[in-house]
Amino acid sequence: MRIRPTLLILLGTTLAAPVLPAADLAHAQPTFGSASENSLLAHIQILASDDFEGRAPGTPGEAKTVAYIEQQFRRLGLKPGNPDGSYVQAVPMRGQHATPRFSYQEGGAQPVQLRFPDDFVAYASGPEDQLTLRDSELVFVGYGVVAPEYGWDDYKGADLRGKTLLMLINDPALPDPRDPSRLDPAMFRGEAMTYYGRWNYKYESAAQQGAAAALIVHETKPAAYPYEVVRNGALAERFSLLDDGAADGPPVPGWIHLDKAKELVAAAGYDFAALKQAALSKDFRPISLKAQASFDVSSQSRSLSSQNVVGLIEGSDPLLKHDYIIYSAHWDHFGIDERLPGPRSRQIYHGALDNASGVGALLELAKAYQALPQRPKRSILFLATTAEESGLLGAKYYGNYPLYPLARTVANINIDGINAWGRTAQIENVTSGHSTLDEVLARHALAQGRSMAPDARPELGSFYRADQLEFARQGVPVLYTKSRSGYIGKPDNYARDVVDYYVAHDYHKVSDEVRDNWDFSGGLEDIELLFRVGQELAQGGARPQWYPTSEFRTLRATLRAKP
Repeated sequence: MRIRPTLLILLGTTLAAPVLPAADLAHAQPTFGSASENSLLAHIQILASDDFEGRAPGTPGEAKTVAYIEQQFRRLGLKPGNPDGSYVQAVPMRGQHATPRFSYQEGGAQPVQLRFPDDFVAYASGPEDQLTLRDSELVFVGYGVVAPEYGWDDYKGADLRGKTLLMLINDPALPDPRDPSRLDPAMFRGEAMTYYGRWNYKYESAAQQGAAAALIVHETKPAAYPYEVVRNGALAERFSLLDDGAADGPPVPGWIHLDKAKELVAAAGYDFAALKQAALSKDFRPISLKAQASFDVSSQSRSLSSQNVVGLIEGSDPLLKHDYIIYSAHWDHFGIDERLPGPRSRQIYHGALDNASGVGALLELAKAYQALPQRPKRSILFLATTAEESGLLGAKYYGNYPLYPLARTVANINIDGINAWGRTAQIENVTSGHSTLDEVLARHALAQGRSMAPDARPELGSFYRADQLEFARQGVPVLYTKSRSGYIGKPDNYARDVVDYYVAHDYHKVSDEVRDNWDFSGGLEDIELLFRVGQELAQGGARPQWYPTSEFRTLRATLRAKP
């Protein structure tokens, strides 16, 4: 790895409202100090080491991870982030190892047994150690979407209670009438994935229909990751919140491999491609596949208390200190899979970029704020969340049981993965188009000599795959950035090549390890940029507002109406 000093820690003056124009910001930048790629890398090397055992919740790896982050918070002089005087927030969860069996039968034919986890994955969403489902009618429901704002309803009032739904991943891919080579921007945001396209929504939708089971057909491009990611996730312990309230899925949620889905619909006399095409119409109605599905799910379950780690810099202003900016990064990964061949080091999901790098960035940000000559006016909470890999559970729990009022939470700035491939001429705003944080980010990017760009990979649905989503769903304006384009001194295809290689070969695999060829010069520029955005807010800058077109705007109004 190329190591060189990079300027990050702020030592000079701070920004205060009113906001300075970008031209003036360029001349008002304070002096920076001695943080470097070395310090960021050191955190990553420790958290992604074999000693931390893949950082799975409820394991010795969690204990080591939580202790390390708390130790760093104490070393930096952060106050305990929990009002009870501790650095942790307990997150009660259920852990589950599922061993499912699935078969289907067409008419009087012999049952077809699929293999777990190569052909399908499934689990029981409830607490049962043994769940049996027999002769549940299989129904193809297209994308499983009900979106009134787009005039879309895949269910059309069909009675799907007790049935097994076969569903497509992502949003309906509707061609633009003016340019059929592109997707219609007026429907499901065109090229971008919406929440309707996420697996979470599919399961929630199936539960609302009273379905007994839901199988999502995996396709690599629309899912944005290969089937191996689904397979590996199913072999790991699955977590859920103990007090989740309303069901977030049917009794048996799962995925099915594309090839096996094609075989299933072919046995019913249908062509999979034709069914997909039919699902692109607003007139689509659920189609019975004339088959019965049966599931047996055996589970080994346990209750555990995982932990979010929280450190606080209390604001200096008597009034504004009751406002909070939250920086977040998840600390968890997938632990150890002893079924993998080779030595133990090849069985550990190290999670170096995902998300030891984000936790390292969180610690670098805390260090930068602590180096200020005066504390900012608003308070800053540094939140390292648990169980993000299991469905954003730590962030969801914080949103349900906040340590500080969400109505006084100014913004969430989330970090999930740091650019390890060099400097970029632009910063991608994954959350662009939702709030006035866009304008704050663009202004400070310009002061760095960079520009703000929208998400270069909107089809990945990154907005809905990281912790900031749970804050947005609570009405808190959010910021989540990436550097996946515009690499300085690199060919045009470089960004897509490195990102695609990482997703195909390292993402959610044991090979997500520290690399010798990493270059965090751009990553540290991104960290500095997030620092400046947060600092403007912390110094009393205008509270971010949701744009009228954002689906999260009404949630903020609800928060403000609460006592």
